[in-house]
Amino acid sequence: MRSISIVRSLSLGVVPSLFSIASASIAQPRAANWAAVDQALGRAGATQPDGVRRYGFPRSDLHVVLDGVTIKPALALGGWVAFQPMGNNSEVMGDLVLTPQEVNPVMSELLKGGLHVTAVHNHLLRSSPETIYMHVEGHGDPAKLASSIHAALALSHTPLAAPPAAAPSTALDLDTAAVDRIMGKAGKANGGVYQFSFPRAETIMQDGMAEPAPMGTGTGINFQPIGGGRAAVTGDFVLLGSEIDPVMRELRGHGMDVTALHSHMIGETPTIYFMHFWAVGPASALATGLRAALDRTNVKH
Repeated sequence: MRSISIVRSLSLGVVPSLFSIASASIAQPRAANWAAVDQALGRAGATQPDGVRRYGFPRSDLHVVLDGVTIKPALALGGWVAFQPMGNNSEVMGDLVLTPQEVNPVMSELLKGGLHVTAVHNHLLRSSPETIYMHVEGHGDPAKLASSIHAALALSHTPLAAPPAAAPSTALDLDTAAVDRIMGKAGKANGGVYQFSFPRAETIMQDGMAEPAPMGTGTGINFQPIGGGRAAVTGDFVLLGSEIDPVMRELRGHGMDVTALHSHMIGETPTIYFMHFWAVGPASALATGLRAALDRTNVKH
């Protein structure tokens, strides 16, 4: 009778259920060894809700001035790399902030380490000194990728020592409540800058993987208070081709400089473009213009 009960259980689907559980277990990717990546990069990263691990490399060594504004690293000098788990390996993407003299030595070291350089260009205009932005991408063992990136950055003057513990945040000289109302969501204070991120509503795919906003596919808007209710703003809109002209017209119609229009990635679907901007003025007026441009795009608020 016992053997008959076993056969009856098998016929009722116990085997498929166990097989499904085993398959799910096998399919589960191994957790990324972020400790090894932290060690290779010389600093701890921050794991995002979607599992992406981000590392900041701000150019705190540079004193960059544009239109009389001394740019804080969090406004426009915040180099970064982000790792997305990919089975037992990872994909890495990033944006390195360099001086013109640093571009080719860093590029050669990245290429030697097996990474790809997907863009080299400006984000700002008229700044002194000039800064160049190098976008990178790679696949493989995350610790090895991190070691290659660290070796490349060592050929620049990017500060590589682990940053000191963050100082207690101080109130920004900015009516953040008013800016939040206009932008339609709450921003986040970071390094004396008020930041917004708006993910695309579409799923951006590259090499068969979804590329979430922390991998560099979200619109970023930054406000740096400069006193008297005024701010400097910069960042980049992530756009489909059909959105370029409407957004450009909104930015220019609100008196903002469009400082660059280009790609950061290669081979993504749908193809996305990055439009950088700059303006100085009353924070609420700037937020109004940026919101008008944002409303021309398909983003999540």
